[in-house]
Amino acid sequence: MNFFLLINILGILVFIGFAFLFSKDKKNVNWKAISILVLFNLFMAWLLTAFSGGRWFVGQVANGFRWLIDTAFSGIGFAFASMVNVENMDVVFSALMPILLVVPLFDILTYFGILPKIIKFLGWALSKVTGQPKFESFYAIEMMFLGNTEALAVSGGQLKSMSQQRLFTVSLMSMSCVSAAMIGAYTQMIPAEYVLTAVPLNIINAIIVTSILNPVVITKEEDVIFEMKKEEKPPFFSFLGDSILGAGKLILIITAMIIAFVSLATLIDKVLMLIAPWLTLSSILGAIMTPFSLLLGLSFDEAFQTAQYMGTKLVTNEFVVMIDIMSIMDTFSPHMRAVLSTFLVSFANFSTVGMILGCFNGIVSKEKADNLSRGVWMMILSGTLVSLLSAAFVGLFVW
Repeated sequence: MNFFLLINILGILVFIGFAFLFSKDKKNVNWKAISILVLFNLFMAWLLTAFSGGRWFVGQVANGFRWLIDTAFSGIGFAFASMVNVENMDVVFSALMPILLVVPLFDILTYFGILPKIIKFLGWALSKVTGQPKFESFYAIEMMFLGNTEALAVSGGQLKSMSQQRLFTVSLMSMSCVSAAMIGAYTQMIPAEYVLTAVPLNIINAIIVTSILNPVVITKEEDVIFEMKKEEKPPFFSFLGDSILGAGKLILIITAMIIAFVSLATLIDKVLMLIAPWLTLSSILGAIMTPFSLLLGLSFDEAFQTAQYMGTKLVTNEFVVMIDIMSIMDTFSPHMRAVLSTFLVSFANFSTVGMILGCFNGIVSKEKADNLSRGVWMMILSGTLVSLLSAAFVGLFVW
């Protein structure tokens, strides 16, 4: 285990070095700030996975989500009594249907101004701890709760006035988010403790990676957060109805994407096997990602298997992989289970790039949006490195 631990430590350094290799401004990387952020995330990973008090806290939060999911099933079971609480419940019902409660709940917290206050406070605290610009810190917290597209839309007024360089940083950060509304679904498929640990680690790692890939120095005058315009609220029940309909559409979108991506992957496999019986999309992705998964302190067999799941997640989405592994999760070693679960908790995949660029097209000028579209490969690199770093930090403390 000592050997694999050393490899895991080396992996963290390699992932940071990889970011530096592709940095747009190597001379202005603030290594002092990066070092502080790395130490902070090491502490967070230890606190949430190895310290008894931290594990207790994560367990209580996980229990809270389980309680919320169980509550959601009271409504789901009323409408679909024959399809829930059965031995082989479909993933749409077991993992996705609870979104019909979770999304409106977070929207209600937003409607009454509770969630914006939490986001603002945590963003301010993160800026103080990390020394990063206020808006970038605020946005990191915002996208953790709202998701990337919603966070971009809410921050549209500020984005219009920002420089091209800072916009690029925001686009890189947007690859590493999750939405709080999705956490409940994730905890139904993979271990809740790693889902809840990955979320804060991703925030800090997004700042680490983007600060290396695209160092930005701003003046005190630029380091401000615009106040969002207060729009007239619709009547509460009208708002709630729209939120519930939006949650329903989200379930349909996710279900459609799962069906389409799994079908397309199967089609690609059938075509590849015409070339060689052993050739599949998973084997190709596994070969590409194995060097990175080896750096997570896995044995070669585990590294190749993990690499296949990692590659599949990047070209499809996290749900496709979570559904695939949820029934065999207990067969993995504790270390593999920890690093793979942590890696999966983000929206970092190719389809997310299109969603982010689409949002920017509707917010900033065409020239700025076109410039951002030229950095697609950097966006993929940023999201992948953040997921790898989070997995590596958690892997240090789980064997």
